[in-house]
Amino acid sequence: MSPAVLIAVAIVLPPLLYVLYTSVYGSAVSLAAYVAVVTSDLFIRTLGTTLTIAGLASLLSLLLGFIIALHLARQPARRRAALIVLVLLPFWTSILVKCFAFTIILGREGIINSALSWAFDTRIQLPLTLNRIGLLIGMTNFLVPLVALPVLASLLAIDNSIYRAASIMGAKPARIFRTVTVPLSLPGMLAALLTIFVSSLGAFVIPALLGGPRDQMLSNLVNFYNREVLDWHKAAAISMVLLAMVFVFMTPLALWRRRKI
Repeated sequence: MSPAVLIAVAIVLPPLLYVLYTSVYGSAVSLAAYVAVVTSDLFIRTLGTTLTIAGLASLLSLLLGFIIALHLARQPARRRAALIVLVLLPFWTSILVKCFAFTIILGREGIINSALSWAFDTRIQLPLTLNRIGLLIGMTNFLVPLVALPVLASLLAIDNSIYRAASIMGAKPARIFRTVTVPLSLPGMLAALLTIFVSSLGAFVIPALLGGPRDQMLSNLVNFYNREVLDWHKAAAISMVLLAMVFVFMTPLALWRRRKI
């Protein structure tokens, strides 16, 4: 892995160091940009929105991903392989294309509203896009595959003899699920939850196209300072704060994986 790691470092590290340099150097080296950012009401509100959206999207994705993984784990190997391809299909489509597709599906004149209007013979225009609902739908669509595969690996690692032993002892399916399946798949679920939460923190395209004005996240705020305000020092400072948040949330996952190894 060393050559790949060195190439990745050579590509990522120089621009990252330049962003760090921009965040602390103006007329002189100082932390003024960081102080201005963390004391800004706009940043605080956006930070709260980012954490809220990332948390909600992660929990919804975990729920749907666990259901999908549980269904896949109960399928024969050949059928499971075919179904995994369907789970991976969202990765093969550009996120930009998917967001525009959701605007067609969820829009006021979109497929869902048109179908409901036809079914109830009245004009229905549910607000399903450019708000928190549309944003969560788009985020969940992107994150579910990242949950399904790690949880599926945890479920497949469970020895079938444990299920047989629980059944022989008289446990009903609901109790087997509660006392065997969930606890033994919990490490995979926690790892997947933390991974998708960190991935959600840096979301940009989905909030920009499917979210409303109150649903913009930190990455959108960086774009605002870059393109609208033209304050590159604050934009760089927000970028570094976001990167620090990623490291903070990734550290427990890295330590846990190291213990597992």
